[in-house]
Amino acid sequence: MATYVVLSRFSPEAFRDPRDFKKLADTVSSKIRSECPGIRWKESFATLGRFDVVDVVESDDPKQIEKAAMIIRAYGHSSTETLAATPWKEFLSSL
Repeated sequence: MATYVVLSRFSPEAFRDPRDFKKLADTVSSKIRSECPGIRWKESFATLGRFDVVDVVESDDPKQIEKAAMIIRAYGHSSTETLAATPWKEFLSSL
C-alpha cells in the first residue's frame, strides 16, 4: 500500500467555537469512511504551524486519496496539500 501525507489548514469560517470542531471532524471522518473504503487511516496529528492537521494514510488507489482530500476541503472547510510518502529505509535502498 502506498503512504500519503494529507496536510490541512482550516478556513477561518470553518467554525466559530472550538467546541464545534468536534462535530465538524466527526462529519468529515464519517464521510471519508463511507465514501473511501480503500483508505487506511494510520495517524492524525494537530500541529502548530503552517498546517492545522497532518494525516498519514495508506491506499492502493490514488483516486481514493483524491476523493478524501476533496471531502476534507468541502466538508471540513479546509485547504489541503497531499504528498506521496516513501518510508525512509525504502527510499535509501532504492538509491
